[in-house]
Amino acid sequence: GVEASLALLGCFPANCPPTVITQHMPAAFTASFAARLDRASAASVSIPAQGALLEPGKVFLAPGGDVHLEVYRHADNRLHCRLTEGELVSGHRPSVDVLMNSVARAAGASAVGVLLTGMGRDGAKGLLAMRQAGARTLGQDAASCVVYGMPKAAFELGAVERQIPISAMGEAVLDLAADNVRAGV
Repeated sequence: GVEASLALLGCFPANCPPTVITQHMPAAFTASFAARLDRASAASVSIPAQGALLEPGKVFLAPGGDVHLEVYRHADNRLHCRLTEGELVSGHRPSVDVLMNSVARAAGASAVGVLLTGMGRDGAKGLLAMRQAGARTLGQDAASCVVYGMPKAAFELGAVERQIPISAMGEAVLDLAADNVRAGV
């Protein structure tokens, strides 16, 4: 969901929670898409370098093509990006499942997971892993999806805590992230 990503990030303020995104997109288009997202958001959107630090105001888009984007907790106890080569997962590289599984391991209950419009099942198992790790999880609702595939698969697995229309998704994500901060998770 190119338009769904634009709608979501268009609501994000300059000090938004650190955010990572995997979009099924060929490598030739990810840099221009990141630039488009950057123009649409008050946050800084870019393709991460190996080891990039996740910090407020930063949104990282997985490079397309031959690498997965993962999140890991570094020895400094902060979250960083890892770019890894590997097999296709759920039919994709980069894979949403790979990203979300890594977030579940590294961030657990302090994370918010979101699955937007798209074909297939990639992300359903990863979002479930996030929910099982205590993260808050949202899926785009059927009425606002161009293709209700990925969010539907996640909903059917029990991975989605709440289904939200894309027009309200940005606010819902920011509210849940603020709740996590207030709760100290």
